[in-house]
Amino acid sequence: MTEISRVQVALGARSYTIHIGEGLLAAAGATISTVLPRCRRIVLLTNPTVDALYGGRVSASLQAAGMIVDVIMIPDGERFKTWETLDQILTQMLTLGIDRSSALVALGGGVIGDIGGFAAAIYQRGIAFVQIPTTLLAQVDSSVGGKVAVNHPLGKNMLGAFYQPKVVLIDLAVLRSLPAREITAGLAEVIKYGFIGESDFVTWLEENTDKLHALDPAAIALAVRKSCEAKAEIVAADETETGARALLNFGHTFAHAIESGLGFGVWLHGEAVGAGMVAAAELSHRLGRISQVDATRVRALVSRIGCPVDLPPLRAVRYWELMQMDKKTENEKVTFILLNKIGSAEVVRAVAFADVAPLLK
Repeated sequence: MTEISRVQVALGARSYTIHIGEGLLAAAGATISTVLPRCRRIVLLTNPTVDALYGGRVSASLQAAGMIVDVIMIPDGERFKTWETLDQILTQMLTLGIDRSSALVALGGGVIGDIGGFAAAIYQRGIAFVQIPTTLLAQVDSSVGGKVAVNHPLGKNMLGAFYQPKVVLIDLAVLRSLPAREITAGLAEVIKYGFIGESDFVTWLEENTDKLHALDPAAIALAVRKSCEAKAEIVAADETETGARALLNFGHTFAHAIESGLGFGVWLHGEAVGAGMVAAAELSHRLGRISQVDATRVRALVSRIGCPVDLPPLRAVRYWELMQMDKKTENEKVTFILLNKIGSAEVVRAVAFADVAPLLK
């Protein structure tokens, strides 16, 4: 096992540690038993793709730590992050006789983590929950911060809760099994942290894009750690997204409209975020907040990591309808995260349709 980095998410009684390194899957049982010493039964939620790669290793580690493991598998893909799938998970947990002393371990990408966390949050009013993310996007974003949810046909993540994990185990070695498209999608969330909060990180990302695509161990470890540190700091300051945490939604007002409009899973979430960040930067320039140079810089980095930079053609009116159904909308006013400069963002409410329409297809 390589050197482990640890990032603390400081939330008082709900605080937890993010462990980052290689070899963590084999040590999962020992780590979880330390964090949850009274837990003797685990629901391991995963999908067939991830189970074939890592399920046996994680199950063996948990069993070696003295735990009984029940595996629940759901189909792979965003289109299965639904209320119906959630019901199937809960039914299986009830059939198995899972009680409140048990824990749910989510082994997989963002879909597994989101739906698994929501199941843990509402099963018998809450059982312990552990995140073992296996995609880059889940490692740098969805596994940290306690947002758990399922999608609704009318909007992404519209049914959910804030429910923090007890621990997050990020094994960087699993990234080597991912297709290039998944790495690109994850890098979209990585560069987001630079755009909204640290211009020096943007410069570093511009200089190290090739290393990140190649999964250079030092580069990817630094990118994941800095992303987790950035998110942990924001979540600790604003757990339930009443203020600063909304900045993490840079590009997401456009992205969620893309995902809902095209159909969940047609574009990966990170791909939609990439195009959404370009659109949000262009909107920021249109409203006089940033220079054309900065807007072009956003587009260039999104393009360099391999994400789409143009919005798909859904018609301007349809985009606006979808944006108004986004959970960030308040009092029928659409919220956007806009840049003041590279490394600084702001929550802007009530942007007019006339300002956004020229950017929409």
